[in-house]
Amino acid sequence: MTADTGVRKGRKFDQVLSGAREVFLRDGFEGASVDDIARQAGVSKATLYSYFPDKRLLFMEVASAQCRAQANDALMTMDLSAPPRIVLGQAGRMFLTFLFSDMGQRMFRICVAESDRFPEIGREFYQSGPMVMRHAVIEYLSAALARGELKIDDMALAADQFAELCKADLHPRLMFGIQSSVSDEEISRIVDGAVETFMARYGA
Repeated sequence: MTADTGVRKGRKFDQVLSGAREVFLRDGFEGASVDDIARQAGVSKATLYSYFPDKRLLFMEVASAQCRAQANDALMTMDLSAPPRIVLGQAGRMFLTFLFSDMGQRMFRICVAESDRFPEIGREFYQSGPMVMRHAVIEYLSAALARGELKIDDMALAADQFAELCKADLHPRLMFGIQSSVSDEEISRIVDGAVETFMARYGA
């Protein structure tokens, strides 16, 4: 499903998205020109406009497609029948790996920078990835509750609390430029602590 009903798909749709992704990440939303995107994608401006008559629609599709791909990869690799400590650890690592990746950080900054003028960009970004993962975590928590592995009254609140525990101090440090990258060891430390804190509160 595309980000907007005004977007049509065709033979060179993926080619346009790939070129636009490179240009948006390099130049940001404001700095990206239609000429550069068409050149990077190897298509004419007429072809680009036939798919995306508005640069905003193109960025929304690039952001949401990336989020959908990350969310789908995460869901396919998670064993939802495993115990909470295993599944939550997997979910937390996948969440942070994308959030703290160069792609995730750039997309997040662009969405924030354009949120005043184009609030729908942020909404589409959230609905395509974070919301998909949130629903999956809620579904898993409900199943674990039914198996007697967890004790939770408010599934949505618990899922949101786990996501916030996973970000801990790393997210603001990256956002404010205190550090520019995150190691696997740092991610493991934060996620392991988040799982233990979550289980101390909600473990059966």
